[in-house]
Amino acid sequence: MAIFKIMLLPPLANVLLALLGIMLWSRMRLVGGLLVLLGLGGLLVLATPVASHALRQGLEPPALVGASQLREAQAIVILGGGRDYDAPEFGWGDAPANASWRRLAYGAHLHRQTRLPILVSGGRGHDEHSAEASLMAAALREVFKVPVRWMEGRSSDTAENARYTAEMLGADGIDHVALVSQAWHLPRAVAEFERAGLSVTAAPTEFASPPQGGIDDWLPRAYHLHQSTRALHEWLGRAELALRDHLLRRGD
Repeated sequence: MAIFKIMLLPPLANVLLALLGIMLWSRMRLVGGLLVLLGLGGLLVLATPVASHALRQGLEPPALVGASQLREAQAIVILGGGRDYDAPEFGWGDAPANASWRRLAYGAHLHRQTRLPILVSGGRGHDEHSAEASLMAAALREVFKVPVRWMEGRSSDTAENARYTAEMLGADGIDHVALVSQAWHLPRAVAEFERAGLSVTAAPTEFASPPQGGIDDWLPRAYHLHQSTRALHEWLGRAELALRDHLLRRGD
């Protein structure tokens, strides 16, 4: 499934379209030319600030307006956002990736406002020595001076984050959480956690910055291609979740 998703996302999807167009060029010039244009032109469009902002903004829930919105929550759950391998600066071996640092900073901020206990969730994607959750816990303790009560280190994707977290918190009688992740990722994560039996208050961070106007908004850049690819991955994940729900309803 992971390979299938990679083939459906930029830049590989665009390259495959362009290669298919080149292969068809000698026999079907119009179709071949359109496929090349779609592949390469689409890659350039997705790399613009306008396109990346539009794709991300459509995913994002409203921001929390204050700690009062967390009055029903019994714990803060921070989802892992990846790791950097062999990061030398902290002396931990691996370290949380940039996406995780943003989540950890916001989770620590919410903890200081509410004093709610924290659970960090993230496992071993490739049989690493330590679970991502342990790296996140180290960052919260040593960098943000915030305690961690639970570490969920078995999960490999958002659905498993939800399932294993629900099991862990359910043992302590907790059924309502504040869920921290990037704004573009959070709606699907909330759906997975609610499917696992938890009530959820969304606590999004890192909202898409709007284009500032002018020609720069249409100049392709690698950063914005990366952001567009992330957003498309999330849209694909939503489609997968909707398909699963549809098949489950048909099976009932």
